[in-house]
Amino acid sequence: MSPLLRKCAAEFLGSAFLIATVIGSGIMATNLTDNVALQLLCNTGATAGALVALIAAFGSVSGAHFNPVVTIADRVFKGMPTREVLPYIASQILGMVAGVIVANLMFGLAAINLSTKTRTGGGLWLGEIVATLGLLLVIFGVVRSGKSTLAPFVVAGYITAAYFFTSSTSFANPAITIGRSLSNSFAGIAPKSAPGFIIAQFVGMALALIAIRIVFPDADEFADELLMYHEEDK
Repeated sequence: MSPLLRKCAAEFLGSAFLIATVIGSGIMATNLTDNVALQLLCNTGATAGALVALIAAFGSVSGAHFNPVVTIADRVFKGMPTREVLPYIASQILGMVAGVIVANLMFGLAAINLSTKTRTGGGLWLGEIVATLGLLLVIFGVVRSGKSTLAPFVVAGYITAAYFFTSSTSFANPAITIGRSLSNSFAGIAPKSAPGFIIAQFVGMALALIAIRIVFPDADEFADELLMYHEEDK
């Protein structure tokens, strides 16, 4: 199997398990309690746990991006070749779609069950900008400090916090936004709301690229370590 195919398989599987966790834990939480705060706490805890496990498991293969904005940032800072970017992003999106289908089916919903949960407005879009900006700063901050082995815990810790301090509950990921539009459940987002979130995420990424250049001027030297053990083709 070619190195790129292995990386894409890792991105597909990691993305699938990540969104299955997000959607499945959200459905489980609503089945267990009517308290919205507890529902969000259950959803957050499961997502954080999955992030630690999945980044640790797949980091040595693909860098465990599971997120187009992370992939694009990695390419901008020369951590991966251009030819891998589109295959990575396609694998992430396909993985998210597969994972949400499995999550829906596990809980007796239709495989594709479009969300009706409207999430729109300036405050939520600003929340996504902040969430995405912070995520990339945290990732590159860990890499720049030479503590890449902490990435699974740092990323999970940041997402846990961002679930609660951002108005949008921190999607911070265009692929997961697409996936979450396919489940009419606690973690869903209406398809008509998804474009606004995705645009905000790319705005957050653009701001992060500028901020990283300023705060970590030698970030290019560490880009090959992005999200642990990122492997270059020999």
